[in-house]
Amino acid sequence: MKTRLTIAGTVLFALFAATVVAGSPAYAATGFYVSGGRLHDANGSEFVMRGVNHAHTWYTSQTSSFANIKALGANTVRVVLSTGDRWTRNDTADVANVVSLCKQNRLICVLEAHDTTGYGEQSGAVSLARAADYWVSVRSALAGQEKYVIINIGNEPYGNNNYSSWATDTANAVKRLRGAGLTHTIMVDAPNWGQDWSFTMRDNAASVFASDPNKNTVFSIHMYGVFDTAAEISDYLNRFVTARLPILVGEFGHNHSDGNPDEDAIMATTQSLRLGYLGWSWSGNSSDVGYLDMTNGFNPNSLTSWGQRIFNGANGIKATAKQATVYGR
Repeated sequence: MKTRLTIAGTVLFALFAATVVAGSPAYAATGFYVSGGRLHDANGSEFVMRGVNHAHTWYTSQTSSFANIKALGANTVRVVLSTGDRWTRNDTADVANVVSLCKQNRLICVLEAHDTTGYGEQSGAVSLARAADYWVSVRSALAGQEKYVIINIGNEPYGNNNYSSWATDTANAVKRLRGAGLTHTIMVDAPNWGQDWSFTMRDNAASVFASDPNKNTVFSIHMYGVFDTAAEISDYLNRFVTARLPILVGEFGHNHSDGNPDEDAIMATTQSLRLGYLGWSWSGNSSDVGYLDMTNGFNPNSLTSWGQRIFNGANGIKATAKQATVYGR
């Protein structure tokens, strides 16, 4: 059950700001880096993600999707991968091919391990530690790609049970990747199926950021039924902005089984705050959430109403996306 998000938090988020050192990255960045609570590309330009999620691990033959997503204006694609624990493993060669497809199509590539989804509540879900092991195992496909690739350690890592260890487990996973020599920007998802109704990520984000030796971690909130009012959306995102902690909406939709998210407010608020958003998802959703498909059968010439909204509507991808400067202006 998804608990309602309330405006009043039990912890004053402003306390976070005292622990966050904003400014230059803590290491010599060769790719994306965080400074002043904002994500910057390798040329030093602020980068705001505008894109979609693509379920690559279940549809590995749909490689034309990368070009089609780019053609509709996106600057980023978040790619679903599997560690092999719940679905067929995306091996090093496949990860390298995905990165190549992103680069060919001038897309920033956010790679996520999906097997962590709902850990502690969903049967078969794996830990962030297991996801970290996966990234280390495919690091040869990631090395040297820091200008183009962001590593999203694990999708929605915790359901609504036993999520109190999120901060410790997330920090340990980040440090595991750093210890293995991965200097990429790292993205971390919230617990509670990504929606953080418990404010666990919100109230511990500063400590997780500080635990990254490179100070190069960004936070991802998923907005579905918990975020059904503009006030809730604005309050959550503005607390991160005030604390100078990097945040984006890593998934959202126009409808959901747990309630009706306010997609107009999500898109308007992220645009006004210069924050990224990545809609769910390009195509191929199961029948129970098929309304979240942006295209019919992966056909870019057959957009659904959700696809039309996110690509061509107010504050949509076509109107607001700017290509990463590493690919030229």
